[in-house]
Amino acid sequence: MFEQLKQRRAASRVRTGDGRALQRFRWWQLPGRALFHLRVTDFAGRDVAYAVDIRHWQNQSSGNVKADLYRDGKHVAYSTLPAALPVEGGTVQVAMSGFGVKRCHYVTDGGSERQLTPDPASAEGRRARLAHNHPITSRAIGFVSVVMLLIGVALLVLQIMEPLSQIPPIADSVGSFQSPVDLPMWLNIALGVGAALGSIERALRLRYHWLLDGAGN
Repeated sequence: MFEQLKQRRAASRVRTGDGRALQRFRWWQLPGRALFHLRVTDFAGRDVAYAVDIRHWQNQSSGNVKADLYRDGKHVAYSTLPAALPVEGGTVQVAMSGFGVKRCHYVTDGGSERQLTPDPASAEGRRARLAHNHPITSRAIGFVSVVMLLIGVALLVLQIMEPLSQIPPIADSVGSFQSPVDLPMWLNIALGVGAALGSIERALRLRYHWLLDGAGN
């Protein structure tokens, strides 16, 4: 029920496009543009090429990030995020975290789904190429990302527990808590940067977990 309500709200935000042509991806757009591709078969049995263009430029907090939908290279629709863009046989669902795209999937009317293919020139496409050409290195990078995020979550929990335990009703019932970890400022900053980089790396693979990646948002 809740998921259906979310989808209806997302569908209500879709607006008609202006027919402009899709611009090719340029290298200087790597930090702030994501581009994904999808091929589907229309009702006449013809292949249709869709593209989803997301110009985020790290402005997610403004609430103005849009996903633009192109059909055979022409702008046909757009929506603020999270988006549910209609295509043949289903919708393309797009959402972002504070670190990048966390979802860009084609969901059919029957409920099956698959991730769209990132443009080879985009950051997501380059990360996918690394995974394809160097799978061991890719898995190692992914493992380090998760470790950095786990460390970040653990430190966050400790930082929250200590002041909460000083509240009189809690201190009287369970006692106060003193964090066993007292890191120097430089190490705290380094671990924070490492956790942010870990979330960015996972966003390039459209990996998202509410606890790991949501803690830094």
